[in-house]
Amino acid sequence: MISTKKMKALEINSEALGVPTLLLMENAGRSVRDEIIKRFNPEGLKVKVFVGHGGKGGDGLVAARHLAGDGADVEVFLLGENKHRDAILNLNAIEEMDYSIKVTEIKDVFQLSPVEGDVLIDAMLGTGFSGKPREPFATAIKVFNNSKGFKVSIDVPSGIDSDSGEAPSEYVNPDLIVTFHDMKLGLRNFVEKTAIKKIGIPKEAEIYVGPGDVVVNIRKRDFKAKKGDNGRVLVIGGSYTFSGAPTLSALASLRTGADLVYVASPEETARIIAGFSPNLITIKLKGRNISPESLEELKPWISRADVVVVGPGMGMEPETVEASKLIVNYLKSTNKPAVIDADALKANAGIGLYPNAVITPHIGEFKIFFGEQVKESIKERVKQVVEASRKCNCVVLMKGYIDIISNGTEFRLNKTGNPGLAVGGTGDTLTGIVATFMAQKIDPFTAAYIGVFVNSLAGSLAYRKLGEHIVATDIVKHIPEVLNNPVEAFRNKVYKRIING
Repeated sequence: MISTKKMKALEINSEALGVPTLLLMENAGRSVRDEIIKRFNPEGLKVKVFVGHGGKGGDGLVAARHLAGDGADVEVFLLGENKHRDAILNLNAIEEMDYSIKVTEIKDVFQLSPVEGDVLIDAMLGTGFSGKPREPFATAIKVFNNSKGFKVSIDVPSGIDSDSGEAPSEYVNPDLIVTFHDMKLGLRNFVEKTAIKKIGIPKEAEIYVGPGDVVVNIRKRDFKAKKGDNGRVLVIGGSYTFSGAPTLSALASLRTGADLVYVASPEETARIIAGFSPNLITIKLKGRNISPESLEELKPWISRADVVVVGPGMGMEPETVEASKLIVNYLKSTNKPAVIDADALKANAGIGLYPNAVITPHIGEFKIFFGEQVKESIKERVKQVVEASRKCNCVVLMKGYIDIISNGTEFRLNKTGNPGLAVGGTGDTLTGIVATFMAQKIDPFTAAYIGVFVNSLAGSLAYRKLGEHIVATDIVKHIPEVLNNPVEAFRNKVYKRIING
């Protein structure tokens, strides 16, 4: 079964992959016609189509056009203005078919009264509907139910929530439901009445992360939001030698939309990091490197944060390796959402984690952490990552020319990167992005696959301008461009890859 949110993402992803929603609408409406003529001879068939707003209304118009072409006697009732881009195009076609289709525009509910036909098509309220139907739909649903004829609902019966199946008020009681791509969650009680029709959504729209995944999962800031509502991220990293990695994670986190980002580093390193940006809050840990004694200093900050990043630039000094193990074990014991990367991965190789943790190994780190060589074939790698995720009980995001993300059950792939991303720091920006999405209450698996998509696509936009001369801070600069308009950003990417095997 599929949720409304996932279905919307698939439609956007399909368009991004070159299968326009206009074509999906055409296939949907045609499949409704196909189900009807399985049951009725279309010649002279009296068909009444109740058309509402949005894509469902457009599906009904397509069905009306095809049935009229088959010889049916078709009348369309327009229940208000439809502003859906694809539905408008189909309405224009219907209005030109004034010889074979009668169009009645309903401007007042008093125009509505029961009709009689061989087939009645419900194209009123679609998957975006919830709550109680407003006028003219409340009356139209009653009229539809009281009309005589074989009743067909497109996608979901009007008045029913497509996710919950709830209907707090009037809803269409059809003889047949023609739903698209997959069974909707809200149709549990209508399985025997439902025909599922494929409409041309490519499998890749589900496998590859696309702009639709960003659109449906990234929420807009509430007008009344206060500081902290959109996430607090703590980055634990840096060492006497390395200051750039935790800084990049923190800057990416801020650009992704975290309200507050804290960077906990050894005191001298923290002072250097503070000089990079006044937007960063630095926590100055005692000593030249993070050590076991740092954990007590970190505990109140870990408690304050929504998500913790651990690993960027920590180094592999013996005291830091021991500290890394203690910190990760503490995060596990408190079930704190976390992104574990870089040196923290190496220090904690082979341990079992927890579902609120995301690890982001590249191929070399995957071998160190799991003790196995990464397969050459992408399809074999997918199996390997799914099994690895199940084994460590966490989300695994394996970076590569094709990124593979799994929670042990599902997997997604990302191919929006480019060769320019193979420079230092791009993995650090990724951890900051993923952590921010987790801090904004997106589940770890979704946060991971959206995060790597945003990171790679920001890199692709930088690559378009700079070629093979990009650096990690270029990714940070382009994050807002991706988040503000992921569809347009995806359209402007320059690098494409084809995988086989």
